[in-house]
Amino acid sequence: MTKLIRGLHNVRPSDQGSVLTIGNFDGVHVGHQALLDLVNQRAQEMQTQSMVMIFEPQPIEFYGKGKVMVPRLTKMREKYTALARCQVDKVLVAYFNPSFAALSPEDFAHKILGEKLGIKHIMVGEDFRFGHKRSGDIPQLEALAKEIGFSVEIIQPILTGGERVSSTRLRQALIKGEHELVNKYLGYPYSMLGRVAKGDQRGRQWGFPTANIFLHRELTPVQGVYAVRVHGLASQALPGVANVGVRPTVDGTKALLEVHLLDFEQNIYGKHVKVEFCEKLRDEQRFETVELLKQQIAKDVIKAREYFEKAAERS
Repeated sequence: MTKLIRGLHNVRPSDQGSVLTIGNFDGVHVGHQALLDLVNQRAQEMQTQSMVMIFEPQPIEFYGKGKVMVPRLTKMREKYTALARCQVDKVLVAYFNPSFAALSPEDFAHKILGEKLGIKHIMVGEDFRFGHKRSGDIPQLEALAKEIGFSVEIIQPILTGGERVSSTRLRQALIKGEHELVNKYLGYPYSMLGRVAKGDQRGRQWGFPTANIFLHRELTPVQGVYAVRVHGLASQALPGVANVGVRPTVDGTKALLEVHLLDFEQNIYGKHVKVEFCEKLRDEQRFETVELLKQQIAKDVIKAREYFEKAAERS
């Protein structure tokens, strides 16, 4: 099982001596997965463990000071789950706070990579930067590694089908609702994890009871109405239709994921679920009346049923 280390202060002597890679790993796409395969392979060759260092908040969120313009693909728990699927030995969450951001490249290498982690080997991309305001580069990392006593390996861009997959490309494909491309970039459908919370019961009053999941993120790369599969409530995934957005017709303000499960009636408050996005049905829109919204939801349910019927025929 992949060990989660929450904060540098929780690093133990037994966590030292790893093969390390560092990055945001937002989305953990096929390019990330290929890199992590190499990290695991190198760790086996060097008879040690693999470690991934990620940041919370992500640097762009820290420097954005609450004005984040780029939607995050994965919350920390989702990211850890995806990294664990790649069978890395340890995930270290470095808290990106003012003191961490102020570390010079020399201090980052000596105090973090050397003293705290005692790494054997680091694997990074050719565009890797580190230290205060990204001032450290690859030549400096290699020079510092010689001083401290670890080795550096530069990984060339990993191509999938002749193209370089990035979190930015994945984000764009999600925003456009290009789910085949999303599946290609991830190797599986995009999903979100969350706990079912009690809502305002409007859906139940309208005949479409919903499981409400608060997103706990400022921006989301998916928005609108989707055919979804929900994992974690039964022995197999349950089909449903979901809305991701602020619910403008009822004057909502916070982004919320609402899922109406097809042909399912159980109390699921407090359950942790994974919602897998299969197909975008339409954008979120404001309706003049609640009655018009209810009519549209009924049409959305029909569309979702059609999607799952066709999916069953294909399988």
